Amino acid sequence: MEIVVKDKFKAVWVSHSSIADYLKCPRLYFLRNVYKNPANGHKMTVITPPLSLGQAVHEVVESLSFLPIDQRLSTPLSIKFEDAWKKVTGDKGGFKSNLEENDYKERGLLMLKRIEENPGPILNKAIKIRADGGLPYYWLSDSENIILCGKIDWLEYLEDNDSVHIIDFKTGRREEEEDSLQLPIYLLLASNTQKRPVSKASYWYLDKDNGIVEKNLPEISEAEEKVYKVANRIKLARQINHLVCKDGGCRHCYPLERVLKGDGKLVGVSEYGQDLYILPT
Repeated sequence: MEIVVKDKFKAVWVSHSSIADYLKCPRLYFLRNVYKNPANGHKMTVITPPLSLGQAVHEVVESLSFLPIDQRLSTPLSIKFEDAWKKVTGDKGGFKSNLEENDYKERGLLMLKRIEENPGPILNKAIKIRADGGLPYYWLSDSENIILCGKIDWLEYLEDNDSVHIIDFKTGRREEEEDSLQLPIYLLLASNTQKRPVSKASYWYLDKDNGIVEKNLPEISEAEEKVYKVANRIKLARQINHLVCKDGGCRHCYPLERVLKGDGKLVGVSEYGQDLYILPT
């Protein structure tokens, strides 16, 4: 029997976003998670207004978890948002016009105002997962050399039973699908990267809700089985180099195919080292 030596530099890394890419279209997964620009070694993605809105709002929310509870809302969130927005303004955020940008920016300000007026868990103790300069991760499978990684928006500490509450802040208008692997993945990450048990999980749809919506936690064994099954499919597809679009081109992989053909305009580099492109209308 072949002995597999754990090596995080040779392992297949999977996350909620990369698994979601693969399930949408294997070619999309390849273009965003495997392909690297021969000129600079960077991966690539297409930046869009919804992504930019999410980035700016999440940056503000994440910054609060590092502050003492009594200081989290001492500075108006709109001021923090203005600083975060500078990173995505104009072409850098994929905006086609000032009108479009102002519309998204206003939505972001309203989301943060909703948090200020209904802070709920924001004013409770939060747990930070150590990440050693990168994303939190753990070995999903030693034998298959697969690592699961990702960042959880907020881990609320529940003092009454010494557990944690997973909270994910949603900035989009669509609700997460019931069969989404996001909660199973976050449950596995939270259970394997910090010492306290997970007792609750919730979404906060900031575009429409004044508070969190609690979700049913999956069984951890069931979560592991589901996530491992897809992760192993990804590993095998990479091994045999079979990451193709089953439709020969679809709405998911098409934008990045355009970038490969030279249609994209490079507007920056993400915090994870991806080249950021926008596409002409």
